[in-house]
Amino acid sequence: MRAAVLHGTAGSLLLTALVAAPAGGTTAWPDGTGSAPAEARGTVVAARRAAAAGIRFGACPKVEGLPGNLQCGTVTVPLDYAHPDGKLIRLTVSRVKATGKDARNPKRKVPRQGALVYNPGGPGASGMYFPLIGFLPEWKPIGAAYDLVGYAPRGVGRSAPLSCQDPKRLQKAPSQSPTFPSESYKKERIAEAKAYARGCARRSGAGLRHYTSLNNARDLDVLRAGLGERKLTFMGASYGTYFGALYATLFPSHVRRMVFDSAVNPDPAQIWYRNNLDQSAAFEGRWTDFRSWIARHDDVYGLGGTAEEVLHSYEKARALLAAKPAGGKVGPAQLQGAFLQAGYYDDYWPQRALALSAYLKGDPKPLVQIAGPHPEAAAEQENGSAVYTAVECNDASWPTDWGTWDRDNTRLARVAPFETWDNVWMNLPCAYWPVPRQKPLDVRTLPGQLPPTLILAAERDAATPYDGAKELHRRLWGSVLVTENGAGTHGIGGGPNKCVNGFLDAYLLEGRLPERSAGCAPHKEPTAQAPDRQGGTGGAKDAAAAPKDSEQAEPAAKSVGQAP
Repeated sequence: MRAAVLHGTAGSLLLTALVAAPAGGTTAWPDGTGSAPAEARGTVVAARRAAAAGIRFGACPKVEGLPGNLQCGTVTVPLDYAHPDGKLIRLTVSRVKATGKDARNPKRKVPRQGALVYNPGGPGASGMYFPLIGFLPEWKPIGAAYDLVGYAPRGVGRSAPLSCQDPKRLQKAPSQSPTFPSESYKKERIAEAKAYARGCARRSGAGLRHYTSLNNARDLDVLRAGLGERKLTFMGASYGTYFGALYATLFPSHVRRMVFDSAVNPDPAQIWYRNNLDQSAAFEGRWTDFRSWIARHDDVYGLGGTAEEVLHSYEKARALLAAKPAGGKVGPAQLQGAFLQAGYYDDYWPQRALALSAYLKGDPKPLVQIAGPHPEAAAEQENGSAVYTAVECNDASWPTDWGTWDRDNTRLARVAPFETWDNVWMNLPCAYWPVPRQKPLDVRTLPGQLPPTLILAAERDAATPYDGAKELHRRLWGSVLVTENGAGTHGIGGGPNKCVNGFLDAYLLEGRLPERSAGCAPHKEPTAQAPDRQGGTGGAKDAAAAPKDSEQAEPAAKSVGQAP
């Protein structure tokens, strides 16, 4: 699911303007010595090299599949920061330069404020498409003032990619997804988890241990230096908030402005096992929200006039798909995956509801379209899942006794059955992980260490439950929390809520934050959409067709740490 953090000891550093400086104060480093480790020195060396080399931007390689208005380049980082002169890897970077044009008055020039670096979450998601967001109306003021910069973190895409299994095996369909699995089914999934963990080690080699949140934070500082930025302006969503918080704790003097959108709970005790339990519990509430919305539009969908009646319709579909998969491709697991995505983004609600309604009325095509496997995306999805697993398994200790997993999730599934067991199977390889784990570090800054930062959160977000945003707010001195009350969309910055966007623009464009945390009314609910004349789904946005800004290419419908 999600995240971890550090404290550092201030020391004299090279190239003060462009290299890494650990936070002041006493630190609990992984070696327990309280002194800056070799990784800190390695980050200084890598950042110095990146500052000298810069990033040469030019046309994006065709293999990236990016439009011509993006520029691409690479930045070189050590695989292992303890040995900065050892193996090096390249991270791919994308950019759209600041337009300098006032969105409201084209004759007025807007001063450039530097680069805004963005991470969409994961672990395992790529931000290479992010700079294109500057062409959307909500983002034009920000795109006028900032170079918009995205990148593929280590392991993702062409950035020293990870793999744990043949992509063809990832999309095996149709498949089952029992809400209350039998003992025999559990044994099958345990065997699969063990095989997957072995596959990660076999296909990724000895470097597997270096794919961590801490190294993602170090990479971010090298990227900052390569961009020629004295201080970093960064926006992270979902899992991006976790290693962003690590960065803020490790390198507070290198921060200009930081936005944490849909924050992971950074408490070391939560990383990552307990965060996943909390996520499963939160998805139950969001699933209820979705069913209640469908019930309010029973005249359109005919799935029931109460949330319980809608649940009965859903379970009926699950039973039918278990007996006879739709189109030979969509079984209960594929149905659950499609509806889990709706827990992230309520603009998926109309299409999902229409597909379920059509299926129960005898037309499986809309359901096959949204829930069926997409072979063309298999390699990307396998890569995203591999990075997700590696980072979360490497970041912290996980229970190694199956009895612990079984006990905790059996209890949780009694009250939160919707996602609980699928979440277990996603993360179970961490119980059998073949490489050493790190100890989660403590995210925390003291008064005066870190410039004011902005945290955005939706009160009913399931992927990153709201308590995580409150915990991050407590730990980052001078931060301000802006809450979209009563809403549950995952990743709210630059979205449909004008109130939220007002706070985001004021901070990024003017450095202005409210004196205290604030709330916004929820954005308008999606409009129910009847089938079009051709029997289609009315044009609602599809998860398969439209990558999410906050969770692009998330592992199989999971994020932060995990979300779908």
